[in-house]
Amino acid sequence: MKTKWPANRTVNIVCHGHSVPSGYFMTPVVDTFNSYPHLLHLALKKKYPFAVINVLVTAIGGENSIDGAKRFKKDVLALSPDAVTIDYSLNDRSLSFEKAAKAWTNMIKAAKAKKVKVILLSPTADLREDPRDKKTPLYLHSSQVRGLARKFNTGFVDSLGQYRKIAKAGGKINRYLSHMKHPNKKGHQLVAKELQRNTFVNTFQLERSLG
Repeated sequence: MKTKWPANRTVNIVCHGHSVPSGYFMTPVVDTFNSYPHLLHLALKKKYPFAVINVLVTAIGGENSIDGAKRFKKDVLALSPDAVTIDYSLNDRSLSFEKAAKAWTNMIKAAKAKKVKVILLSPTADLREDPRDKKTPLYLHSSQVRGLARKFNTGFVDSLGQYRKIAKAGGKINRYLSHMKHPNKKGHQLVAKELQRNTFVNTFQLERSLG
């Protein structure tokens, strides 16, 4: 992404998932330009001014990972992405851990078969669950996603971990939410910062070093 014209090419990043990457704030408002895919796009353009970057969103509000996996090849891989982010854990609480893991695994394998870099995201917060509680569905799904990232050597962003840090420091997580389970701009900024700061670039560097 540091290469200048005419030697550079377009870089496609696809953000796949549910209502959060879709940009839903206080339902039914969709605040696209304050959601983390757009904030990530802005951050990357600031860091790489010569790059031609598309950040494409294939997320659908209300969807879980089983539905997302069913349309992954048609809606995501058809866009010829260089990197894909996957974010489904908020809605995967309605699924068993086994079914969710299978759906995530299918998407990861399909992307890697096409040599697409993959970044998995743990869930953002839900006011009905304490992000510090390790027995909650959110925490357990977050741990499963972390495990999949280790297993398949993908990038990982611990969105829930950012909310947990805030709660442990005595902050109020509702200040980062516009809805019971939808982040506001400050919440999306937490995710975008982690994506840009220590995962997106590292994922490219890691896979390049591995060949």
